[in-house]
Amino acid sequence: MAKILMKGNEAVAEASIRSGCRLYFAYPITPQSELIEYMAKMMPKVGGVFLQAESEVAAINMVYGAAGCGKRTMTSSSSPGVSLKMEGISYIAGAELPCVIINVQRGGPGLGDIQPAQGDYFQATKGGGHGDYRLIVLAPSSVQEFADMASEAFDLADKYRTPVMILADGMLGQMMEPVEFKPAKTQEEIDELGKQHNSWCICPNEDGDKKHHHEINSLEIDPNVLEKHVNDLYAKYAVIEANELRYESYNVNDDNEILCVAWGTASRVVKSAINELKAEGKNIGLIRPINVWPYPYAAVKAAIGKKVKKVYVFELNTGQMLDDVKIAVEGKVPVDFWGKVGGIVFTPAEIKAKLEACFTKEK
Repeated sequence: MAKILMKGNEAVAEASIRSGCRLYFAYPITPQSELIEYMAKMMPKVGGVFLQAESEVAAINMVYGAAGCGKRTMTSSSSPGVSLKMEGISYIAGAELPCVIINVQRGGPGLGDIQPAQGDYFQATKGGGHGDYRLIVLAPSSVQEFADMASEAFDLADKYRTPVMILADGMLGQMMEPVEFKPAKTQEEIDELGKQHNSWCICPNEDGDKKHHHEINSLEIDPNVLEKHVNDLYAKYAVIEANELRYESYNVNDDNEILCVAWGTASRVVKSAINELKAEGKNIGLIRPINVWPYPYAAVKAAIGKKVKKVYVFELNTGQMLDDVKIAVEGKVPVDFWGKVGGIVFTPAEIKAKLEACFTKEK
């Protein structure tokens, strides 16, 4: 299939439709507006439902209802909008319903600006909403990966009956790159996906021998029942941690003197700096978490090897993944951090200068 030049926002929308998403609810916010516009245009053409809700709160609760019917459903927003969705996301996680949430991050806190940032890492990976729950969180670094993650996110949501978030940013949403799409699911395949949910979803509720009633909520008045439910959730999360670790090792070898850790679009800038330094004879590796939850702690720890003298974390925030890297490193080597905020993106030259300084200090 030929590649198509598309914006990230449009590419992930098209990929979601091809993955069988037929129910989409959202409220406009920059810098993901092209995503909602694309869904408004294309969903009716495939027999799907597009609904611009009156608010982000309404949109996520519409997702809750649609997910309870066993349908592939999705919402998208940007940082402040995702904050408003957090109560509903907690409800969905508590009710063990599958859905996909896309966050095209912008600068914050508060309304911030509409430029790219990575300031929602804590919100996405550490809970965000109330109570004990987790989200599977995927972090793309290219438009192709952004599109590919749509089908992966829906499959993971169905597999584990849990909400899955794709954590992108304004740069990835707005940039244009060539994309090759996977074949679209047929209506028969989509119908079959729905049938697989009949053991728990509220539909169908038929008369006769097949009649059943499934109550879906996240409310448990009896504390003993709630305790068991939360423990069951965390038993499921342990399975996810064991089976769904994904990361990229870039130029990681036994001769690395510095190990970088970066995620999403920030990792692309770090790669460019590593390539320049490699041409100058300096050996630096990179671990890029692709799933930022579950987090690849073991991969970061193993990449330290015997010669790494420092781990350097680069993010477009004040150091949110930094905590996870420190947990992985277990104090074996120093961990440094440098980031940019306010929607400003660091350059390869800036990253290169930071890494060169490490070699200078060693001498």
